[in-house]
Amino acid sequence: MSRFLLVVPPLAGHVNPAQGIADALLAAGHEVAWCGSEAVLRPLLGAGAVVFPTGSRLLRPQSDHGLAAVKSVWERFIVPFATFTLPAVERAAREFRPDVLVVDQHCPAGALVAHRLGLTWATVVASTMDLGHPLSAMPQVTAWIEERLRGLWAKAGLPAHAYTDPRFSPHLVLSCAAGPLAGPGPFPDHFALVGPTVGTRPDQPDFPWEWLDGRAGVLVSMGTLADDITARFLREAVAALAPLGERVRAVVVAPPEALPPLPAHVLARRRVPMLDLLPRMSAVLTHGGLNTVSEALAVGVPLVVAPIRHDQPINAARVVGAGAGVRVNFARSTAPVLRAALTGVLDDPAPRAGAAAVRDTLAAAGGAPAAARHLAALAGAAAPEPPPEPTEQAAACRSRSA
Repeated sequence: MSRFLLVVPPLAGHVNPAQGIADALLAAGHEVAWCGSEAVLRPLLGAGAVVFPTGSRLLRPQSDHGLAAVKSVWERFIVPFATFTLPAVERAAREFRPDVLVVDQHCPAGALVAHRLGLTWATVVASTMDLGHPLSAMPQVTAWIEERLRGLWAKAGLPAHAYTDPRFSPHLVLSCAAGPLAGPGPFPDHFALVGPTVGTRPDQPDFPWEWLDGRAGVLVSMGTLADDITARFLREAVAALAPLGERVRAVVVAPPEALPPLPAHVLARRRVPMLDLLPRMSAVLTHGGLNTVSEALAVGVPLVVAPIRHDQPINAARVVGAGAGVRVNFARSTAPVLRAALTGVLDDPAPRAGAAAVRDTLAAAGGAPAAARHLAALAGAAAPEPPPEPTEQAAACRSRSA
């Protein structure tokens, strides 16, 4: 059996897909450890997970849209997080001695450590922001991102001539998007589009299941990072649902105090047992994060997508292209617009048929068990080449982190 160290950011939307892969690896008899913020990981993973902590650092909030949001996520999160966690990730790798480093695409520190130590590594793609290079039509943007990545490479003390994009392992790339959600190919042979990697989620909240009845279920979930900008949208969503009491039961994932008074057929919950709730729904109104989109489509539930930023517009376009839902404008959506979109998805059989087709495609992709098989095969392959000769800066970094 082999040893795998998973390097993840402090974001539930990235930890949850990795946890599904970890569950499948553990079920196959492998050893698994984690490297990340223990304050975030422990509640998501449970007491039994082996966690090498990176510590926590307050990062500036991201409230931009469009291309400004792309710049924001790199400048305010990905780059400073990589710089901050690099020493801790290297310590974890030296102590745990994994056969394979399994690195979230937004954790360049994991890739840099793999190159420093000559370790085999795999990428987990939990966002479609870089999958298939959707920004390739904007060469200035892609050049700007590469400049940041090369800067991280240099700060890690790695030689410029050996540069490899830390977002994409040359050994294995596991994509949590598959089928129409992955976008146009072709993809390199070492890309495995396994689809949603759903696993167990400890400490799930209670839910009043008896509250659901024979009426159509509608779930409203706008993500975990957008609380600061979704207040108006959620008010409009509640107003959209208000006249639909005879036909729907709606669950809004939001703090109840952040919402206006609710009609009896609308329930507000801070957290919900998402994987158990989705199969009971007839439609989902969402921001378009990959987890919510893929988990809903994995059980054949059509979507109304109101993308805000990052990969969400990409996901929304792919949902519409697959015929599995409709897109609305987040900033300009009013109650009548949202009501028309929701009733359209509920009444028109085409989105449900499109969602069912995507469901079948995702099931065939293999999910977490397929990802675990790819990783096990990678661990059993020939040892990687020796690491590149470190620069003086790398040696200094290592001495400081010892």
